[in-house]
Amino acid sequence: MQCDWIKCKKSKDVIVVFGGWAVGFAPLAHLEGFFDILFVSDFREINADLPNLAEYETKTLIALSFGVAAYAHWQTAHEDPFTRKIAINGTVTPVDRQTGIAPVIMQKTIDNLDIDSLQVFLMRCFGEKQPKLEADIDALKTELITVQQRGEAPQVAFDKVIISDKDRIFSSANLNRAYEGQRVTVVQGPHIPFSAWSRWEEILHVA
Repeated sequence: MQCDWIKCKKSKDVIVVFGGWAVGFAPLAHLEGFFDILFVSDFREINADLPNLAEYETKTLIALSFGVAAYAHWQTAHEDPFTRKIAINGTVTPVDRQTGIAPVIMQKTIDNLDIDSLQVFLMRCFGEKQPKLEADIDALKTELITVQQRGEAPQVAFDKVIISDKDRIFSSANLNRAYEGQRVTVVQGPHIPFSAWSRWEEILHVA
């Protein structure tokens, strides 16, 4: 588990992003706002402590895609430091035919992963063709296998759940099934929906 301070200017509020697989922080880099930003990635292991967040007035978690299950597993061994928690296009059952990614699709992704198939994945994430990504395929494959083997995470009480209506990674139907009975906001867009927003506050306050 890797923790990177994207912005650390001693703001009074912090946002911690548990990111998705392979895409990194780039899709969120354009977002502006008066927050310190900590980005958490690489979920081959999830035992590391977060930096001390006690000095911040509000501490917001944004968990994206596989970051939802990663955070839920992480929280079982750590005290919950967050004032509010938001899940975006991910579930605590990352590999599940009804409420996650179908096991057969996950296994096919692992078996066929290479630079070319990664580009197909990125196109599905963003809803359009993406620049070629230089990536450590072995590390990404190991991360997928770890997510697959780690399995279902404990439930987390998210304050807000955001689902994209054109998600081609976690299907919208599966996401809605996973959060049945909970407060859900549906937004227009693909699995990675951040191009619709220009400021962090837009995500925090989306109805």
